[in-house]
Amino acid sequence: MNTTTHLFSLSYDSNSTSINNQSWFIPVDILLIIFLGLTIILSFVFLSIILFDKTCHTVAMMLVVNSCLAALLFTSSLLWQTGISLRNDLKKLEHEDPPCRFRAYIGYVGCSEMFYSYLLQAIYRYILAVYPTRLFYQSARFQFFLIVITWICAFVCISPFILTGEIIYTVDDQICQMPLQRSVVLIYGLFYMYIIPMNSIMFIYYRLVYYVKQMSKRVTQANSVTRAKRELRMVYRVVIIVSILLIVGFPYTVFILMGLISQPPKYHFRIAFGFVDVSLFLIIITLFNFTDPVKLSIMKRINRQKNAAVEPFK
Repeated sequence: MNTTTHLFSLSYDSNSTSINNQSWFIPVDILLIIFLGLTIILSFVFLSIILFDKTCHTVAMMLVVNSCLAALLFTSSLLWQTGISLRNDLKKLEHEDPPCRFRAYIGYVGCSEMFYSYLLQAIYRYILAVYPTRLFYQSARFQFFLIVITWICAFVCISPFILTGEIIYTVDDQICQMPLQRSVVLIYGLFYMYIIPMNSIMFIYYRLVYYVKQMSKRVTQANSVTRAKRELRMVYRVVIIVSILLIVGFPYTVFILMGLISQPPKYHFRIAFGFVDVSLFLIIITLFNFTDPVKLSIMKRINRQKNAAVEPFK
């Protein structure tokens, strides 16, 4: 046992270099691990409620589950990444572990799918409002097909990041990422991961706003207008959720733009991912608040427990 440990220690040290850490590295690492851990716990609670409550087994909730799974994959990769960074910071060593680049690739895939999952929710709500008679496009089979396609596209379209060797180990930040510098792959990733899904969601939202206004002007059935307004409200919620990720993760966007012009500041990835980690926690909380079937399920369970506790005293 001691021999094995000694050999592993020699192997680890041979690939490692001692570095000087900043005093804020370890406290921030621990704080981010707490946020990411809470996000993962809440995600599993969210998924468990949907899984065991039959009232949540709808097409709309299937799309919400897809968003939650994408966020869970992204959060898990970040938790893994932050855990390795904490270990290296504690040992004051520069060390690239073997799955470092693969971990970054999975993180990019999860982030990409998260944005496209919200785009699928917006598309579904638009179909319900504008094309209520197109039942095939509203079916679980067709929506599941779209989910599978977006996941396949995420893994395939993000592959140039790692196949071109763009993902590298950054010593200052103790993580593997694609450098924020002027490159074709970075611009391609920026368009695929953020610009295309975000612009598409906003386009759907404004198209739905225009549709509701036009319906309100015409003489139409009240239930049609009500349905359209309800779907508009749901798309608006999607816009809020995505905006949280973009607003709290604004430093990452700033560093990307800086990288296209000049050199980002030192430790930019540590700073940027700190905000991203917090935004993921806020997104899961917001998802709980905006998902009415899940809130109703929780309230039913709470009321049931209260009734069970009060009943013996009757």
